Amino acid sequence: MNEFVGIFKDTRKHLMNGVSHMIPFVVTGGILMAVAVMAYGQGGVPPEGTWMATLWTFGSTALNLMVPVLSAYIAASIADRAGICPGFVGGMISINVGAGFLGGIVTGLLGGVVCYYLKKIKVPKALSSIMPIMIIPIVGSLVTMGFMQYILGAPIAGIMSGMTKVMEHLGNGNKVILGAVCGLLAGFDFGGPFNKVAYTFGVATVSAGVYTYAGPMAVTMTAPPLGCALAAFLAKKKFTQEEREAAKSAIAMGCVGITEGAIPFAANDPLRVIPSTMIGAAVGGAVGYLFNITNPVAWSGLIMLPVLGNPIGFLVSLAAAVGVTAGLMILLKKDITENVADTDGEDLEIDLSFE
Repeated sequence: MNEFVGIFKDTRKHLMNGVSHMIPFVVTGGILMAVAVMAYGQGGVPPEGTWMATLWTFGSTALNLMVPVLSAYIAASIADRAGICPGFVGGMISINVGAGFLGGIVTGLLGGVVCYYLKKIKVPKALSSIMPIMIIPIVGSLVTMGFMQYILGAPIAGIMSGMTKVMEHLGNGNKVILGAVCGLLAGFDFGGPFNKVAYTFGVATVSAGVYTYAGPMAVTMTAPPLGCALAAFLAKKKFTQEEREAAKSAIAMGCVGITEGAIPFAANDPLRVIPSTMIGAAVGGAVGYLFNITNPVAWSGLIMLPVLGNPIGFLVSLAAAVGVTAGLMILLKKDITENVADTDGEDLEIDLSFE
């Protein structure tokens, strides 16, 4: 029992390990996608058959690997190499069922714990050699994938369906509340199922010729990565070196409407970052409706300024959202002291203490 408690006592260390390995995928994928969108210049995904579409595909491929990598190295932090396969495939299933990076955290922790205890099982010598390369990865993977597919998959689908109906109902009522709800969804999981509900609703309204929702939506999708980046620049002592580096790519991703730029910050400290981004984006969405921002394209980011109705209102709303997000993150997060030792260039140990 003490061992089990000890594993989760070190949860932040496990998350840090996952995030540190995930960041290169986020940066690479995000920057390539940002360049593709900026080169296209009309918002949204570039059309097929162009070099910009190819660049977008390269970037999205890298970005889609971030959840499996996050999950794999969370599991590896708990169970060493035995956890990598269950964590990685669990992260893939998390993407398939629409659980996003939060699902990846769950599969990483679950896969790591399962493999940790599988390693402790006493087996005959004849089986000991195949335990780490066959039995543990297979059993761990089946448990992790099965849990995500059959235990979490159905509830996530039900929640998404329910939230879509809520959005449709709010669309006929108070628009300011609709903008706030859009922000809460967009700022919760950054490309995950809740974020997709807000975005899909925007696609539907634009397709129907209604542009008043997509304007505030653009604010809510742009604010999280920019707010995280601003907080990292203003309060350096509250962020790791890797997070401060990730802030640079978060700016580029936010400018072209890629909300996933906030994931490295949220995965590292979800209990403080996610409430901040949710409240900040909710403020931006509500203010966006007050300014009557319109958007004829279901996309977001500063790159959309030329086509927005009331671009000044968009900038004011975005400034409010980014400011609230950054302010709450700075208020909630504690100073971090990093002691990093990397003697042989092989093993990197991170010791974190909080003041």
